[in-house]
Amino acid sequence: MSPGVTGAWPCSRVGPDSSGLRRARRDSRLRPRLRQDGLPRLRSWQTGFSLLEVLVAFVILALVGTTLFRLFGASLNNAGAADEYSRAAIYAESRLALAAVDYPLHEANDQGTSDDGRYAWSSRVEPYVAPGTTDDQARLAQLLPMRLWRVSVTVAWPGEGGNQRSISLSTVRMAMKLQP
Repeated sequence: MSPGVTGAWPCSRVGPDSSGLRRARRDSRLRPRLRQDGLPRLRSWQTGFSLLEVLVAFVILALVGTTLFRLFGASLNNAGAADEYSRAAIYAESRLALAAVDYPLHEANDQGTSDDGRYAWSSRVEPYVAPGTTDDQARLAQLLPMRLWRVSVTVAWPGEGGNQRSISLSTVRMAMKLQP
């Protein structure tokens, strides 16, 4: 159709200028206006954040930050407690090995502190009687040249808030009886 014919253009006015003007106005709204120095001029709704938006952002940041700090703090405390338990377990294992080295074993109690003074330990060596052992079985065990001994070690150290923490390890060893 020719441009002069009615109905050829989608706008109510007839002619090529009406749609072209509309398109030019729409394009000029999307294109930023430039200042004298060549930088785009910002409209009032593009100039920045409102005070309310900034306050909401700070509140959200504070809540998330507080939660993360608590989470990381708890993780560090748990890591410190796990390290203390690991050190105490290693120290208890070494004391258990030292207590069981005596040959032949005999009843004994011993206690002390670690070199750094952080851990207090106590060890005990006593005859082992299995649970459910009858008196007849105990008398027969006295006739044997070997004996079962229970060796136990408890290591204690101060925890958080003045709480005392401890770990106990024990084992059963077989050793020759002392000859009277």
